[in-house]
Amino acid sequence: MLQVSNLSKSYGTQTLFEGVDFTLNAGERVGLVGRNGHGKSTIFRILLGEESHDSGSIKVPKDYRIGHLSQHLVFEKSTVLEEACLALEVQEGGWVETYRAESVLSGLGFSEEDLQKSPEELSGGFQIRLNLAKLLVSKPNLLLLDEPTNYLDLPSVRWLARFLTNWEHEVILITHDRGFMDRVTTHTMAIHRKKVKKIRGNTHKLYEQIEQEEVIHEQTRLNQEKKREKTEQFINRFRYKASKATQVQSKIKMLEKMGTLEELEQIQDLSFRFRECPLSGKFVCQVKDLGFGYVQGERLFSDLSFSVGKNDRIGIIGKNGSGKTTLLNVLAGELQPSSGEAAFSDNAQLAYFGQTNVDRLDPQKTIEQEVGSAADGQSRTHVRTLCGIMMFSGDLALKNISVLSGGERSRVLLAKVIAQPSNVLFLDEPTNHLDMQSAEELRTAIQAFTGAVLFVTHDELLLEEVATRLIIFDNDTVTFFEGGYNDFLRRVGWSGEEQEVDQKQESASDGLSKKEKRRLRAELQQKRQQFLKPLEKKLNSIEEQIVASEELQEQYQKELIEITKDGYGDDAVKLTRQIAEEKNKIEQLFEELETITAERDKVAAEL
Repeated sequence: MLQVSNLSKSYGTQTLFEGVDFTLNAGERVGLVGRNGHGKSTIFRILLGEESHDSGSIKVPKDYRIGHLSQHLVFEKSTVLEEACLALEVQEGGWVETYRAESVLSGLGFSEEDLQKSPEELSGGFQIRLNLAKLLVSKPNLLLLDEPTNYLDLPSVRWLARFLTNWEHEVILITHDRGFMDRVTTHTMAIHRKKVKKIRGNTHKLYEQIEQEEVIHEQTRLNQEKKREKTEQFINRFRYKASKATQVQSKIKMLEKMGTLEELEQIQDLSFRFRECPLSGKFVCQVKDLGFGYVQGERLFSDLSFSVGKNDRIGIIGKNGSGKTTLLNVLAGELQPSSGEAAFSDNAQLAYFGQTNVDRLDPQKTIEQEVGSAADGQSRTHVRTLCGIMMFSGDLALKNISVLSGGERSRVLLAKVIAQPSNVLFLDEPTNHLDMQSAEELRTAIQAFTGAVLFVTHDELLLEEVATRLIIFDNDTVTFFEGGYNDFLRRVGWSGEEQEVDQKQESASDGLSKKEKRRLRAELQQKRQQFLKPLEKKLNSIEEQIVASEELQEQYQKELIEITKDGYGDDAVKLTRQIAEEKNKIEQLFEELETITAERDKVAAEL
């Protein structure tokens, strides 16, 4: 158990957080959320002892090892596998441990040939993956993961989610990928208004609770102000009447005890829409027999044909290095195709958010100057408004590009993209470097855009919510898929994941006749029903109880808001107690749900 008590941290006059208390219990996987700059990475550095805190204490059990994903790229061994096995030196060693290192490397997208390469030959992204592999095989008691999916492709993200779900120790995870976090974590913890709030459950439940608490706070504050105003009017009116002296004194004492609730400060969120221009005709672009290769005779993709409708949402997915970004660059005209063509309609207007485009920002320019360069003919007021939308209001718009973080540079590029009217959007990993709230606003803006969108991403939530068609780079081929991401997973799936299933099925049925296989399959199905059905029934019952309790809690909160309009009497106290009781009940039900889910998963895995 790791305990943090009354933790505070400031930089000069800026307070990041204060009075922070939380406990990390055995086996908990906690998602740490909060807006960029609110202190998530700072908490990691404090836990690691890399940064001091102003006040408070951190209690860590004896011999408790904390591991984190290092961005420091220094390698000691001559091959990738040897480097990964360095983390096994504290273990027993031997072929079993080496096999574990190979399994982790494979899951993170390393091929057999990669294992014998020098770490220095790897790209920056794969060097970060190697550091992640070393961390995972070292088996620390606590994993601190800060944006671990940033350099991973979709198959590797899915593998990491499965790996962490089966992790037997503790995890604290920072990621902008809300879908990934909710799949992996058991608890969610937010840095919000300089405090920390931790709950059992996912991000949706946490944000819902925070919103409800702030609505109640504001309603109570307004009611308190009305009551204070009425009390002050009574005091001022009867202050000098002898017959009312006792009542006046009573009101004065009541006023002194009442206290004051502060109005909650408005928190700035990223909120925007892409500028649109009209598009006539049914199609934006016709792609026919498109192919490209950097080396003569070697193609990243070939014979790719598809059409882009004016309202299409096309997700481009696949492993890193397979050609996703290259395809966008070819379609955008930044690279010439080796074969075929991409013909756009005459009035197509393209806006391109690309990984390389971020690097093209001029470090000597200010944010305002960069955004202004994309807003042809627009006034300075309009440019400043665009800067403000991207959370660079006032003098922040005068900061030089050279001093900005990766996330801030991404927001500058987004401002440049929305500054130009378009009817076609090309987006390459648009959620990288954005916090969770900003990524959500981006998804909303893409959905609201009336033109066509082609986007590269490893964010499964973005794919699930937005994509209606897919271009898939998998198993050394590129295919066009008519359907959304969930359709693809259900009907086709990633080749690596299919292979894992096939191997298990083959090893279990080697040497058996078809008749014996059918009999074994029937017996297995019967066993699954026998063992899993009661557990599934329990799970459904608990989920129904949770829903009923949450609805009852919500009803009590609405009633509380109504009755506190006239003061905080006995009924309000009763409702507050009932809300607390339902909250405790929900917590207990979630604990029971987690226990039975783990039992169900264990039985299912064994079968």
